[in-house]
Amino acid sequence: MSWTTVCSLDDILPNAGVAALVNDTQIALFRVDDKVYALANKDPFSNANVLSRGIVGNLQDTLVVASPIYKQHFSLEAGTCLEDDTVSVPCYAARTEGGLVQVQI
Repeated sequence: MSWTTVCSLDDILPNAGVAALVNDTQIALFRVDDKVYALANKDPFSNANVLSRGIVGNLQDTLVVASPIYKQHFSLEAGTCLEDDTVSVPCYAARTEGGLVQVQI
């Protein structure tokens, strides 16, 4: 897999997320302490593409995003749901290179 440049790191506010379309896949990019995380943007509980609008935080020593619809928490590092370990969202490799955000899908 190759890396795809999505945006500038400055395009993502600290402790927030943005949505991007990469290779026909909606992803949610999150910036926490100048590190980026990438998850699928689709909330599996509501089937809406809204995870990028969720609140970023720390729950049970895990970096998470809370879905803005039903409030389930998803790990930014693994995509797993903290409330229901049988549910997860795809998680993608993400990095910054020269101030640009890149992902592998």
